[in-house]
Amino acid sequence: MSNILITGATGNVGFEVIRFLTKLDTAHKVIAGVRNIDQAKKVLKGFPSLDYVLFDFEDFSTFNDALKGIDRIFLLRPPHISDIDKYFKPLLSKIKAKNIKEIIFLSVQGAEKSKIIPHNKIERLIIENGFNFIFLRPSYFMQNLTTTLINDIQNKREIILPSGQAKFNCIDIENIGEAAAILLDEFDDYKNQAFEITGLENESFTKVTELINNIIEKPIKYRNVNPLKFYNIKKHEGMVKGMIIVMTLLHFLPRFQKEPSISDFYQRLTGKKPTDLNTFINREKKQFEKINKVT
Repeated sequence: MSNILITGATGNVGFEVIRFLTKLDTAHKVIAGVRNIDQAKKVLKGFPSLDYVLFDFEDFSTFNDALKGIDRIFLLRPPHISDIDKYFKPLLSKIKAKNIKEIIFLSVQGAEKSKIIPHNKIERLIIENGFNFIFLRPSYFMQNLTTTLINDIQNKREIILPSGQAKFNCIDIENIGEAAAILLDEFDDYKNQAFEITGLENESFTKVTELINNIIEKPIKYRNVNPLKFYNIKKHEGMVKGMIIVMTLLHFLPRFQKEPSISDFYQRLTGKKPTDLNTFINREKKQFEKINKVT
């Protein structure tokens, strides 16, 4: 039995990883690393066997106690953290000093090809530090439509991005959580490998908008803007600089890249097909239909 620390435990991916580990009825002990234990217990109240430790990527004083007795870590990068030298170098050094040898890192599809994105640097740091690793490289999260993009949809009836007609492969976070749970449970069978996890379709945001409009009464539109315009829009909205940069890279660079490759890893791992876009959009229909009154 191993003690498994889940970072980002109350976030979208972390929650699903915990949910599927619970479904597996794993013999491993699962510990949620969170910034506020009382709040986390409310979010994760459906998992009574879960343990909690105080862990904050930006508070190095939490590292020592959070890593005590841990054997394996599910590691992700909070979207607003782009300075890898400042935050991840000391974290990985502490993990190594604690003699923790096993890390599953939630990376991103194509991370190995682009030194610009922070995931690439984290992957290299993990390898350089000699950890046994699994890099799980998902494509574009379907849930971006219901998180980072939802305010524009509900407030402006628009998806505003610098993506042109670039095609994105979309994966359901539930599929990612299920795959990560299996990999955490059966780490030795998959260690020191990288796996892309994708959906089955590549679509532009024009097409995604069309799919959404097929099921809602008040239509939305896709507005393509240049990166500078996008930066200024998000800055005016109060989004932090690091997050704007990450969003810009995520949505602009695909315009100059090949269409995403499609992987069958999820199907091979689970015996099931990943969620398709239509299924996801219908599942989240209420979010797309909601209209906020902007004062």
